[in-house]
Amino acid sequence: MTIPVNSFTWLLAALPIIVLLILMVKFQWGADKAAPVGLIISFLSAITVYKSSLYLILLESLKGIWTSVTVLLIVWTAILLYEVVNEAKAFEVFKHGMQKVTPNELLQVLIFGWIFISFLMGITGFGVPVAIGAPLLVGIGVAPIWAVFIPLIGHAWGNTFGTLGVAWDGLVVQTGIGDNPELLLKTALWAALFIWIWNFISGLAICWFYGKIEALKKGLPAVILISLIQGGGQLIMSQINPTLAAFIPSSVALIVVLFLGRTKMYGSEWHVENSRIMDRSKTEEGAVNYPKDMKINQAFLPYYLLTVITLFVLLVKPVKSFLGQVSIGFSFPETSTGYGFVNVALEKFAPFAPFTHAAVFLALSSLIGYLYYKKNNWIEDGGGKRVIKKSLEKTIPSGLAVIGFIIMSRIMGGTGQTIVLAEGMSSVFGKEFVLLSPVVGMLGSFMTSSNLASNILFGDFQLSAAKILNLDPALLLAAQTAGGAIGNTICPGNIILGTTTAGILGQEGIVLKKILPITVFAALIIGVIMYSVLIVF
Repeated sequence: MTIPVNSFTWLLAALPIIVLLILMVKFQWGADKAAPVGLIISFLSAITVYKSSLYLILLESLKGIWTSVTVLLIVWTAILLYEVVNEAKAFEVFKHGMQKVTPNELLQVLIFGWIFISFLMGITGFGVPVAIGAPLLVGIGVAPIWAVFIPLIGHAWGNTFGTLGVAWDGLVVQTGIGDNPELLLKTALWAALFIWIWNFISGLAICWFYGKIEALKKGLPAVILISLIQGGGQLIMSQINPTLAAFIPSSVALIVVLFLGRTKMYGSEWHVENSRIMDRSKTEEGAVNYPKDMKINQAFLPYYLLTVITLFVLLVKPVKSFLGQVSIGFSFPETSTGYGFVNVALEKFAPFAPFTHAAVFLALSSLIGYLYYKKNNWIEDGGGKRVIKKSLEKTIPSGLAVIGFIIMSRIMGGTGQTIVLAEGMSSVFGKEFVLLSPVVGMLGSFMTSSNLASNILFGDFQLSAAKILNLDPALLLAAQTAGGAIGNTICPGNIILGTTTAGILGQEGIVLKKILPITVFAALIIGVIMYSVLIVF
């Protein structure tokens, strides 16, 4: 590859991202309006500067469309599950049932916005925790904007070892560190340590936004305990079994918090009256409108089903192997730009295995949940049609934005713009690049809506940078995937999932503006720690 890495090519590569951030954060544009602008800029840069043919761009766009299909299936089925539960008015049952589990409102928010969605992240991923967490929080009275914000930061710590370690496996395979057991364990250890920092910050942040100092004092013991289980447990498990490093601690935390709700500190009614994240009027408005004969476990049935089906398919290896035999994908020929940047030929690009895909688990849970609610007369006649109609109405607008962002990322990646971004940063900053190493991981997740894709995209780059700068590769690779995990909080795909299921599609810019400062702060903390370890000491 001979792409010139200079200020001009770097600026053009960064321009789509800069424009997106300005439009969404500064001017509060929705993702559906901002995505086409970023797409057009990346297209023009590819043609005029990166010497890409229309044929190459067409193929990368087709890859983006295919990737979008698998993402949109999750969007639709996650919304479908929400609409089924909502049609049965089960969210009202959640609210009243949670009063019995714990009357402490802050703990309720932590349970739905941090602990339960972390459990989901351990087994599903692909935006499902955000898509499910947002309406759950709305259901207990959290204002929609905050109902999107909270699960975005609450689930991200599980984005490396969660989904049964898929993003971690991607990093290991891409960089080949699996052939060096010592480097492998050291990278996993540092990655888990960096992620633990984010885990603790996210718990504190939820308390702070709920009620500032008052809520921090009340929630601190719970945050410390849960973070010790989640972050500390993941640290230990990363050295034993990375596949289950997020799932087991998040499962334990889910059990522990139910007992925590019965303690003296959290077992009595408590809330911050003027909490900025709560919508009191909406909570009071729907207070009596729910089926009185529905128990909380019955209301939660679709989510129990989702958990059981996912665990059965993904953890029972013979079942996973059998169902995984069916996969759909398309072949793509090798392409290259005028600078010699090559996209290798693929026999089956991004194969879609329908029977082991999260969308199927969500669809099955929705169907069985609907039949169960209907049998118990909790869904009235015509409810099925209303569920389908509402699901499609919410999915179609967000689908256009998702497709735009993913095609943009494919064009940038397939024409060399993404690599120029990363190489430009390392060449300019030298050893001080370690301060920004996590930001590269964040950048990858922002562009691709996936920590896995970020690790595949930048894993080799981080490894090469470590060798060139004569630095410990374990820390840079750990920062890459930790930054990628944090970056999942700001990737447009996940934000759209949340705004769609929370019913505020078009307000992605507001969410992004609220969430950017905390994610950048966390990434810089990791960078400072790395700099201290590698350079100062």
